[in-house]
Amino acid sequence: MRWFGFGFNAFGQINGEKLAEGACSGAEKEVKVTSPTELTSHADGHSCMCLAGFGITSESRGVTEKESHGCEDASIGESYLTLAFPDRLECWDLTGCKVHFLLLSGPTLNLPLVPGGYIGAKPPFYRSLSPHLKAKSLALSAEHAVLLGASGAVYTWGLGRHGQLGHGGLTSEEEPRAVEALGGMPMSYVATGSWHSMGVTFMCGAGMKVASWDFHHAILTQVFISIQAFPALLDVSPSCELMAVSCGSRHTAAVTTTGDLYTWGWGEYGQLGHQSLMSTDEPQCVEFFREQKMRVIDVVCGPWNTFAAVKEEVA
Repeated sequence: MRWFGFGFNAFGQINGEKLAEGACSGAEKEVKVTSPTELTSHADGHSCMCLAGFGITSESRGVTEKESHGCEDASIGESYLTLAFPDRLECWDLTGCKVHFLLLSGPTLNLPLVPGGYIGAKPPFYRSLSPHLKAKSLALSAEHAVLLGASGAVYTWGLGRHGQLGHGGLTSEEEPRAVEALGGMPMSYVATGSWHSMGVTFMCGAGMKVASWDFHHAILTQVFISIQAFPALLDVSPSCELMAVSCGSRHTAAVTTTGDLYTWGWGEYGQLGHQSLMSTDEPQCVEFFREQKMRVIDVVCGPWNTFAAVKEEVA
């Protein structure tokens, strides 16, 4: 499996080379990666974890590749990194100190959930939910939450100033509230970004954001924001189903069962992968992977960039 990235790269998230402080000549080219670029790794064939980005160097990244050999999953926050191995879970802070170790008696769990709660330096905030919700999965952003119930119903709560809760207004909700507009339309997967939420057949929240920036002076010259406060149906690819979706700050990516990657939303940093800085409110296929005869199997969006896992097409 190979990984490709595109979009915001000022901290070396994609090519591993952080933009030098004070650099001006060619800075925009370094920050904005518009074409899918393969992520390189020095791994020796073992399953391991590699880090790149802000504040991470070969001297300060904490966990080494050797120490992470055999890991099957990873979850990273601003301060801590959790690694899942077949027989245990390890939690490290990013200075390299192992702060928690848990032996597993059963199969490896999907992160970030572990038996009895979450891994962290302090006990997590806990608040019980109504038993009738019967949660299946949970998607979290910095300001709001989306819960998918076992029946396919969707509940949202938190800040709603961008319409991201899908209740038709811009007010916030302190308790989980069913998205009534999706009644009778069960969802199988939900995802959320900073300003919007998504299921496999709907999207609600701040719609198209078109902004023109002067990178060197960071002057916002034009802003257009359209708020879609009710869930709106969006056909990504009528001929096939979706197998994965992910939301960035203001863009969205979806992988189809045929191995195509579609992206849409804000594209000022090249995070849509269409080899331009254009934004679009219609899902468009990232042709790079088709041209290279690659099959996309998963996608993860950062706030302003996108990372896709691919496999070579079988002849």
